[in-house]
Amino acid sequence: MNAGGRQVTGTLIGVDTGGTFTDVALLDAADGRLWVTKTASTPDDPSRGFGQGIADGLAAGGSAGSAVARVLHGTTVATNLILERKGALVAILVTRGFRHILEIGRHDIPRKSNLFTWVKPPRPVPPQHIWEVGGRIDAAGAEVEELDEDGVRAAAREIAAEGIATVAVVLLHSYANPAHEKRVAAIVAAELPDAQVSVSSEVLPVFREYERCVTTLLNAYVMPAVSTYVERLEQRTAACGIAAPLLLMKSSGGVTSTMNARRRPVETALSGPAAGAVGAAFIGASAGFRDLLTNDIGGTSADIALIQGGIPRLTTTGAIGGWRVGLPMVDIMTIGAGGGSIARVTSAGTLAVGPESAGAMPGPVCYGRGGTRPTVTDAHVALGHLPPYLLGGAFRLDVEAARQSILDHVARPLGLDLEAAARGILEVLDNNMVGAMRVVSVERGVDPGDLVFVPFGGAGPLHGGSLARLVGCHTTLVPPSPGVLSALGLLVSNLRAEFARTCMQRAGHYDMARLGATLDELTADAVEWLDGEAVPEGSRVLLRQASLRYKDQGFELDVPWGGGVDDAALDALLEAFHQAHERIYSFALRGMPVEIVTLRVDAIGMLPTVKLHEVPPGGRPSEAIVGRQPIHFAQGREEVPVYDRTKLGAGVLVDGPAVIAQLDSTTLLLPGQVAEVHRHGSLIVREKAA
Repeated sequence: MNAGGRQVTGTLIGVDTGGTFTDVALLDAADGRLWVTKTASTPDDPSRGFGQGIADGLAAGGSAGSAVARVLHGTTVATNLILERKGALVAILVTRGFRHILEIGRHDIPRKSNLFTWVKPPRPVPPQHIWEVGGRIDAAGAEVEELDEDGVRAAAREIAAEGIATVAVVLLHSYANPAHEKRVAAIVAAELPDAQVSVSSEVLPVFREYERCVTTLLNAYVMPAVSTYVERLEQRTAACGIAAPLLLMKSSGGVTSTMNARRRPVETALSGPAAGAVGAAFIGASAGFRDLLTNDIGGTSADIALIQGGIPRLTTTGAIGGWRVGLPMVDIMTIGAGGGSIARVTSAGTLAVGPESAGAMPGPVCYGRGGTRPTVTDAHVALGHLPPYLLGGAFRLDVEAARQSILDHVARPLGLDLEAAARGILEVLDNNMVGAMRVVSVERGVDPGDLVFVPFGGAGPLHGGSLARLVGCHTTLVPPSPGVLSALGLLVSNLRAEFARTCMQRAGHYDMARLGATLDELTADAVEWLDGEAVPEGSRVLLRQASLRYKDQGFELDVPWGGGVDDAALDALLEAFHQAHERIYSFALRGMPVEIVTLRVDAIGMLPTVKLHEVPPGGRPSEAIVGRQPIHFAQGREEVPVYDRTKLGAGVLVDGPAVIAQLDSTTLLLPGQVAEVHRHGSLIVREKAA
């Protein structure tokens, strides 16, 4: 993206906190040089790992804190609070008669759950912490019952007596008219001056009461902890001598200020995976590829995303920890599959891998930290896919311990030799991931053969060759620093905010005046936000879109709204919807009436552009060989070269089988594959011509 021709100066730092490592990318904006480093995450206080990561990054780049132009951060704090059910004690105020909205929920069940045995998980807020208040707004925004202000005051006092200091306000149809909600929030603030209040008409002013309620309560649920965390982050950056602004990644793939992160912390719940998708889009575009299928494989999970036209696909029907969140977020499918996934033989005598993970401690057996159960990383080590070290030689691996663990826990119970058992572990994991990759691509109406596969994360390039073959991608792109791509994604992100409102328009009876007025109001909100973020006029982008559905459908599709609010723009909008429906579901019903449901305006503040450092050309592949090691392939044992990736020049071709090692990851080239070094440092892997 272009920022009005502005070029950033100084140093940029991206810090992505994961479960095992905190990844840091430091970019010199003047020449595009990139330094990467990893430090251990500190789950007890993630801000410590954040501060240490910045210090390490500055040391690696020889830079001072005063030279930093901006710091960008992807965090798992909100995610972990939701997944681990460790958020704040929350009270909810709802319209009379809707106390059990969370308990009722939806009638569907998780994708792979048994229809007859699945049980709804406990709700984050029990019914006894939900208070009903009198007053009613209808779907058109008209008041049909006056707000019972005395009842609201009484409820606020009861909440205070319960010792609850975080409140969510979710009233019926507040997306159409927020007056009652605003008044309730004002009364609660007066009665509970120290309480933190989350209001649905500010968090998610769209229809579907359950999703709006869940999103608003989750915002309240994580608000106290995220606010404290953000304050600590600001203290850590100041301690490093940095006066530059701190920006946090949002689930939608943009960044936001710490002030906005405090108000709407739920927007940061998928910030790490979103940063990875943004980084993959940037790296793909630098090599001329804009349609990508990405897979970020870390220690515990794999995050899979689809990128079309250089833009990560967004969804408003995503979920976090099983809870539906109606806010726009990068359409990422996460499964429990990673380098730390534990392999075991089930009681039925079959091999299972994950979702249980060895995590950071004790980690895989080969780490020598007390782990005893074999993991995916141990299988790679046992087969020779990894050199006997990590982090450029700074971390030695216990190969024999890994092999013995696989032999004891998998090979002997299944009657297999050690190598066959290790290959089985990897094949099970790969097929689990391929199923999710097909959901993200094929079920979205996209042929994987038309996409370039981008594996990243610490374990991604080890699986890239096999996954590309299984899913049917003909080209694989391994980023220059795959293990810290999410941190790089932070550096190339832009400011972003989304403003949406349900404006239900029945099929064939479109109120153009109301549609125009709603779009104008959303645009005004977007401009006000851009003003608040001090985004220059030449760096502002406003994107309008609408969600539409056929009459009587229960779901919508988002399509861009181009042009003005007139008949021509409406015709183009409807045709775009028909085409999108046909692409995804293989048919369109052009004779069927179409309903316009929700309008959205996205505000983007284009941050100054960055550039990538170019790899010097030339050299022979043999000059980068730093050793050889045996690999156990299905067809037999073979001695293969180990390359130092930093010594491979642009244009160099590396034939598989081979191992390409670097600080943050290891790439495995399979027999029959060849990798070409792109001028920006990516490895472009294809099958050799027959």
